[in-house]
Amino acid sequence: MEETKNVGQAGEFEVLEEALLPPVNEFKRFIRVFFRRKVVIIGFALVVLVIFVAIFADLISPYDPYEQDLHNVMAAPNGAHLLGTDALGRDLLSRIMYGTRIALIVGVLTVLISAVIGVAIGLVAGFAQSKVQTVIMRLTDALIAIPSLILQLLLANLLKSFIGGMGSVVVALGLTMFPGYIRMVNAQVLTLKQNDYVLAGRAMGDKKRRIVLRHILPNAVSPLIVMMTMMMGASIMAEAGLSFLGLGIAPPAAAWGQMCREGYQYLMTRPLLSIAPGFAIMILVFSYNMVGDGLRDALDPRLRGSLD
Repeated sequence: MEETKNVGQAGEFEVLEEALLPPVNEFKRFIRVFFRRKVVIIGFALVVLVIFVAIFADLISPYDPYEQDLHNVMAAPNGAHLLGTDALGRDLLSRIMYGTRIALIVGVLTVLISAVIGVAIGLVAGFAQSKVQTVIMRLTDALIAIPSLILQLLLANLLKSFIGGMGSVVVALGLTMFPGYIRMVNAQVLTLKQNDYVLAGRAMGDKKRRIVLRHILPNAVSPLIVMMTMMMGASIMAEAGLSFLGLGIAPPAAAWGQMCREGYQYLMTRPLLSIAPGFAIMILVFSYNMVGDGLRDALDPRLRGSLD
């Protein structure tokens, strides 16, 4: 009896000790888990660098990216032009620096458009009746089954005459990348609406709008942020592909895909004209993917718990 009493007292002391421990700082935990891997740190630093270059391109760019120097065309890398010049004598490094703005704008706007459409339809599918949900999800599966490049080429070609410029590219990409959000949000709704706090809200007479805004969306934010970060890289890659095929952002804009297209015919004599912007695309897409991977580790409770 005495031994059992001692064990019970020891258990009570442990509970009291845990209760007296300082609360875990969630922000510090997030930072620790997010920056746990070196590859994530590198990706985050590169994203910050690209954003810095995009903001201050006017100050740090050595030349005007649109200024032509027909007396100095196709120059090899030298002290005046670190990456050389293109067929119109424009400084290649300056055009790559200004291209960061287009890449970031296209990535952000495309992700916002596709996320708004996908989240709205995903919420409707998650709360709809079984027949409506089945129709929405089968249409979503059909859209996912179609190669995205074909849809992007079709929409970009159709919108080019109505919107033109960067707008047609952003809308075309946004209208082809939302099916993934529908599937993710629908899965989150189906899982979250079975939780006790949602069932309690329904029992208390809460409307669907209140349940969505108070319980569903806040708990679906973490996977949504991760997906949006990953899709930033995909949208930049897609824009570069459209520009390379001639249906993206038209010249003289300093778009990386368009620069790859312009330098393609000089691969044997001046390969840097295509390799440099292509390398910039690769680095930025890699950086976004690594940041998204780090966010997944830091925001997913299951992964975060295993890494603590």
